[in-house]
Amino acid sequence: MNLHEYQSKEILSKYGVAIQRGFVANNVEEAVAAAEKLTAETGAQAWVVKAQIHAGGRGKGGGVKFSPNMDKLKENAQNIIGMQLITPQTSAEGKKVHSVLVAEDVYYPGETETKEFYVSILLDRAEGKNTIVYSTEGGMDIEHVAEVTPHLIHKEIIDPALGLQGFQARKIAFNLGLEGNAFKEFTKFIASLYNAYTGIDASLFEINPVLKTSDNKIIAVDAKVTLDGNALFRHKDLEALRDTREEDPMDVEAGEAGLNFVKLDGNVACMVNGAGLAMATMDIIKLSGGSPANFLDVGGTADAQRVQTAFGIILRDPNVKAILINIFGGIVRCDRVAQGVVDAYRAMGSLPVPLIVRLQGTNAVEAKKLIDDSGLPVHSAITLEEAANKVKEVLA
Repeated sequence: MNLHEYQSKEILSKYGVAIQRGFVANNVEEAVAAAEKLTAETGAQAWVVKAQIHAGGRGKGGGVKFSPNMDKLKENAQNIIGMQLITPQTSAEGKKVHSVLVAEDVYYPGETETKEFYVSILLDRAEGKNTIVYSTEGGMDIEHVAEVTPHLIHKEIIDPALGLQGFQARKIAFNLGLEGNAFKEFTKFIASLYNAYTGIDASLFEINPVLKTSDNKIIAVDAKVTLDGNALFRHKDLEALRDTREEDPMDVEAGEAGLNFVKLDGNVACMVNGAGLAMATMDIIKLSGGSPANFLDVGGTADAQRVQTAFGIILRDPNVKAILINIFGGIVRCDRVAQGVVDAYRAMGSLPVPLIVRLQGTNAVEAKKLIDDSGLPVHSAITLEEAANKVKEVLA
């Protein structure tokens, strides 16, 4: 689950990470009030207005604007709130901006001794350990840095059983070229950042840039946080931060219906029960000359309502030319699934694409009879090979 920048910074601040302070605003009036509050609390006379969407590269799309005075702040807030922001990380349609973060300007006028760094924390699956990735080239796309100057990217592997050790924090600060008070401030910063990462069960922290000011303060100017969805049951307060407006409507609907759904770019939709069977089904589709349009796991329940919901989600994709249902009846009985398919089909009236159903396992014979006797234009299959041949046939 992704968080907005303002939400991410609030979490970091609770763990003692120094941040660029700011307040979220949903309209121009709230933006003005946020700026006035920042002035009262920090003395800020200039502000930055930042679009709040789940995508990077906001500045390149015009979603981050400096505001040297209140008139400019009003203009920037007016222009950004409600805009369709297109960045390198959004679709061609972009994302609508519902709110902005009004933040203090932390780049002091005329200062020349600032430095921007890149810091992220994530799980290295090959190592089975957390990893801190960092670079002196902050403020830039890390992908570009990795491609052009890979020697400027450093990694520090952290044993999760031990946590971040003092010598590792000092090593990172040293590799970033810090010294004196900035060195001390950074070791505190990275320790607090790692504690936040593990404390909220995050899967990604990305701070770009981390700013060293001319008076040697270390501040998180931006913050991207991704939470591990499998751990949200332990963090009900964080689960409440979810913004479904930033997510694909199909993903949201599938989640509400208890379906595990991932959209892909192919032309054959699949509906299965179990992740392993889903992978095998996608292989079948590829071998038949098609390409999987999605991963959709209905789990142990496949009644008419759930199947109908799944059909509705699948058919929103205009690229889908056929649907393959592949169910192994272990926990769930095949005849119940078959009845669910028949009922869902009849409730929808018709399907605009061919439907292939392969049911194996408990009550598979009864299930096939239900499908065959339904009178509906459904292609039934017994073996995986037969299902593959049916896919090939309907795509021809």
